[in-house]
Amino acid sequence: MGKLTVAGIKALRHDGTKPRPIRFGDGEGLYLQIAKGNSKQWLFRFAMEGREREMGLGPVALSDADAEAGALTLAGARTAAREAASLVKDGVDPIEARKAAREAETKARHAAKAATFEAAARAHVAERASGWRNEKHGAQWLTTLEAHAFPVIGARPIAHIQTDDVLRVLRPIWDRIPETASRVRQRIEAILESARVKGLRAEHVANPARWKGHLSEVLPKPGKVKGKRHMPSLPWEDMAAFWKALEKHQGMGGLALQFSILTASRTGAVRLMRWREIDLEAAIWTAPREHMKADRAHRTALSPAALAILQRVKPLALSRDDLVFPSKNRRGEGAPLSDMALSELMRGMSFDDLAPHEPPRWRDREGRPVVPHGFRSTFKGWALAAGFPDDLSEIALAHVEKDKVRAAYAREDRLEQRREMMAAWASHCIRSPSAPVSLAEERLRRAR
Repeated sequence: MGKLTVAGIKALRHDGTKPRPIRFGDGEGLYLQIAKGNSKQWLFRFAMEGREREMGLGPVALSDADAEAGALTLAGARTAAREAASLVKDGVDPIEARKAAREAETKARHAAKAATFEAAARAHVAERASGWRNEKHGAQWLTTLEAHAFPVIGARPIAHIQTDDVLRVLRPIWDRIPETASRVRQRIEAILESARVKGLRAEHVANPARWKGHLSEVLPKPGKVKGKRHMPSLPWEDMAAFWKALEKHQGMGGLALQFSILTASRTGAVRLMRWREIDLEAAIWTAPREHMKADRAHRTALSPAALAILQRVKPLALSRDDLVFPSKNRRGEGAPLSDMALSELMRGMSFDDLAPHEPPRWRDREGRPVVPHGFRSTFKGWALAAGFPDDLSEIALAHVEKDKVRAAYAREDRLEQRREMMAAWASHCIRSPSAPVSLAEERLRRAR
């Protein structure tokens, strides 16, 4: 029989008289093998050190669908046979070579799964050190990543980094420190590209930190952003210690501030909140549009801790029109707490009993004394670091989606998803500061 043809391969059948497979040669060691039942596969036969050996090349592609599924066409089988024959000519056993390649591929997959973003970043900086002008440049790379990227995605496998992860790093700093944020983005992009070249990320997956045609669609251009100096906010890592100190202030101002923190709400909406806005049974607070900066009603899922505060002040209410947190110091029945009441409470907590030269007791990362409104940023930072979707915490903060197209589709307030997030936030705030809970533990707890 001469060379095999595509039509001939489709027509060939096992005669059914023998239990063993039958074979048809194509030349140069390539054979078509047909088993009883007419399943077909390719074989490569060769000799090594005087010993005959057979190597399976894979199933035969009898259709385009078979080829797409990984089966070999006649042309593909001939190429595979030639490559195997070339190895034999060089004294290499193609079966052992294939086994070694598969083992290497498995090891590479395991390495990619184990490699974290932080490990890949540090390796990238070390590898490029000799090409930089001075050591300071490499130190700057690590400093910015340690400050802004590692706390958020440092422990995440480099192979799994996606666009949402990159945005969790960039959104909190994009408006506040745009020049640094732009550098962080470029450095994340370079690290992910380096990981792709090393086989730690899939070849076909586009870089999620790329700017043009990707992040440029959801973030303003770095050159157009004017740096904003945000309200001083407490680092989320210090929240448990602060909460323990705040619990000593059990007056109306202290309770209102606790409620504001647990709901990530603006203090104005909390100070003006009335009992008719609360559904204790459903654990929902619906703030009316006139109390909201976005000029639209907003629902908040109340955690058990937030409900406990409401139960403490409920005996003071005579009707559903009463304020939830009424002032005891201002004249007039039913007067709301003043904004200064909460600000003064925070100021006292930060400076009381301190010498003039001492830094504030509760301060942001720049050393400024924190203010009540800053706890919304504290919540945001925690939510991103804890792995909650960026848009979920944006809804919780009642932020307006600036992108009109995205806003048109963002009609659901995802209340029940937010309920889980607010319960986790309350647990983070109220836990004992002497028994810290890692972000990994929080993620595991939420995954159960």
